Amino acid sequence: MSESDRPFAERTPTSADLRADVFLAAAMLVGGVLSAWLTSVAGFYGDEQAPLMWGVVYAAVVTAPLALRRRFPSLVAIVVCAAYFVAVSLRIPEIYVGNIAMFIAIYTVGAWVDDRRRAMLVRVVLIAGMFLWLLITTFQDATAPTDDGFSRVGAFSPYVAFMLIQFLINALYFGGAYYFGDHAYAAARKRAELHERTTQLEREREVTARQAVALDRLRIARELHDVVAHHVSAMGVQAGAARAVLDADPAATRQALSGIEASAREALDELRHLLGTLRAPEEAGIEGADNAASTVRLEGLPALVEHAVDAGLPTTLSELGDPWPVPDVVQVNLYRIVQEALTNARRHGGPDARADVRLRYSPDAVEIEVTNTGRTGVPSGGGLGLVGMRERASASGGTIDAGPRSRGGYLVRVRVPRQPAAELA
Repeated sequence: MSESDRPFAERTPTSADLRADVFLAAAMLVGGVLSAWLTSVAGFYGDEQAPLMWGVVYAAVVTAPLALRRRFPSLVAIVVCAAYFVAVSLRIPEIYVGNIAMFIAIYTVGAWVDDRRRAMLVRVVLIAGMFLWLLITTFQDATAPTDDGFSRVGAFSPYVAFMLIQFLINALYFGGAYYFGDHAYAAARKRAELHERTTQLEREREVTARQAVALDRLRIARELHDVVAHHVSAMGVQAGAARAVLDADPAATRQALSGIEASAREALDELRHLLGTLRAPEEAGIEGADNAASTVRLEGLPALVEHAVDAGLPTTLSELGDPWPVPDVVQVNLYRIVQEALTNARRHGGPDARADVRLRYSPDAVEIEVTNTGRTGVPSGGGLGLVGMRERASASGGTIDAGPRSRGGYLVRVRVPRQPAAELA
């Protein structure tokens, strides 16, 4: 069975469809009674014509089933065609509304039967039966010993011409019913497929929207974690130093308190910028979302290292290779990874820990490496910092290696391949 032959859905007529069918049947009944009366008055069948009463009965029989044509299309088509055959055979005075009813019935089979094989068989049998009947009646009429009607003289007599017209009209009539029924079914199939695609796209749009919200929440969580963890950790270390020398060294205490004040200001500035971005997301744009959420860049690494030193973690910074333009989003993510690595080194490396930051530019990638001495324990508290670093590396299209070193301390290495120039725009 081909794709077009398979039913695409089990369709049921709506209440509006059923009401429309009832109105159609009622209108056809009125037209059928009127046609039967006029045909009877005109004496269409001459002396062989049946009484008008049978025309009224026939009008009811041939039109009433149309009220159920979409519920039982095949049965309705069989009943209507059988009624038409009986009416013409018995010379019942009505032919025009019956023809219309038969056209509608055959059309409905093609338009509403979901089993396409059954729809084809029902219509082919009915149409073949009608043509066979037409052939039989034509043969009987041609061989009847009568001189009434059209002249039969000549190879192409008026009678032959009339019969050819009859066959041509019937071919167009039944062919039209067959074609328009299939066309209506195909149109309904396309509408159903379009509705299904629309529904699927709507579901996908909702999923995409939920994913976008989740990703945005994840981005915000990373930013908040990096900002708060870094500065609060630094303030904790400086506050501990200030408490230790509070009585013995007032100058060192003032310096530590100044560091706490500076860290608090920096944290508030970054949080204020982040909250401002959340209040006006349209100003950030889609591509620059992470960029808009922070003003940090790789050029801010010296200040970050200096802050780490002030917070009690001796740190060095070295830059290798020839710098090349790095996308803003990648710069933000690399900066935040260094920030988190230094925060972890300060929190978990111990009092004698030292850190080293290396920024390398190669022709095909940019690489950041943060190493620290001291204890090799991994961060506690669920490891959200490590998760955030991995997410940032992945979002930048890079890879990350993080773990304790064999000779002590911890290593974080991130490598981001160089992106094509078109992606930098």
